[in-house]
Amino acid sequence: MNTIRNLTTNLFHLIVCACELFSYGLTFLRAILCSRAVLATKLLAVESQLAACKHQINSKKQSRPRFTAGFRLLWVLLSKSLDKREDLVCLMQPATVKNWNTTAFRYFWRWKSRRKGGRPQISKEMQNLIYRLSKENPLWSPERIKDTLILLQYDLPCEDTIRKYMFNPRKPRKKSTTWLPFLRNHLEASWAIDFFTVTTINFATLYIFLVFDHGRRRVIHFAITRYPAMKWVVQQLRESMTFGVQPEYLFRDNDGIFGNGVQAFLENCGITEVCTAYRSPWQNPFVERFIGTLRREMLDHVIVLSQGHLNRLLLEFIKEYYHVARPHQGLDCDTPIPQTKRPEISGPSKLISIPVPGGLHHRYIRVAA
Repeated sequence: MNTIRNLTTNLFHLIVCACELFSYGLTFLRAILCSRAVLATKLLAVESQLAACKHQINSKKQSRPRFTAGFRLLWVLLSKSLDKREDLVCLMQPATVKNWNTTAFRYFWRWKSRRKGGRPQISKEMQNLIYRLSKENPLWSPERIKDTLILLQYDLPCEDTIRKYMFNPRKPRKKSTTWLPFLRNHLEASWAIDFFTVTTINFATLYIFLVFDHGRRRVIHFAITRYPAMKWVVQQLRESMTFGVQPEYLFRDNDGIFGNGVQAFLENCGITEVCTAYRSPWQNPFVERFIGTLRREMLDHVIVLSQGHLNRLLLEFIKEYYHVARPHQGLDCDTPIPQTKRPEISGPSKLISIPVPGGLHHRYIRVAA
């Protein structure tokens, strides 16, 4: 019995020794068969952490190491090539490396899915031109700058691009209401008359009388007085209808100054009088819009000293800017007085600005450089 027991014990020890030898052999074979690339990768992982520790010692900092962007990117790449990177990480937690990998993937995907379309880029010259126009004319909207560029025969950027490069961007104005069907059909044969008031520096009230052409949005005649009367209005109508030029229809409101004398004068001239409804200025929109434009773009920014001063301002604004330089969307971005088409400028060009009135607005002429 003792002999059998000893043989069994010896056999068991032999089996254990054989298993240990087999394990050592596998480890030895694994070390031999392991490629140099894996060994170099592991060595790089260890050396990078050692370099981080040396940098901490040299900088004499007692806190934890500060990992650079290159170190983090290296470990992001190592985490994809090492199977058991947790055994090699000594200075940071494995979750930290995972967070670095997530951040790198976020930046990579943001770069890969970057926007490749969108609006075409405009030249530096056009950017400076938009900036100049908006700075010299702070009352201009992006639509106004767009119309001016069309008038000057520039390559047209969209309104959002213009708003981006403006000196002081403003919110786009609301589109005007639709015109009455009658006005649509009779624009070329209808005029409008109206009054509006301006207060001078000594609180005197001046009355401005306007005769407005619907077809070309043009001021045919204007006059200023302190004491308006019906006979004076009739005389102004006579002066506006020179050389036999007169409309078929004349729009006016129900102001008491337009009495029977004005009605009789229009009947004698063969002009059909159209009176708007009470408290309905929208029925005479063109002249009301011009009065609003005149106030917003000039009268709200000056102090009227006298009747002569106001007459000079209106004359300069209307004849030197409104009629020849201010584009109108209702006229396909043309001016009330049609501009002759100049030959296209193919080479380099420059823009000449003419301040009117007094630098509140500017006229622009494009010439060859």
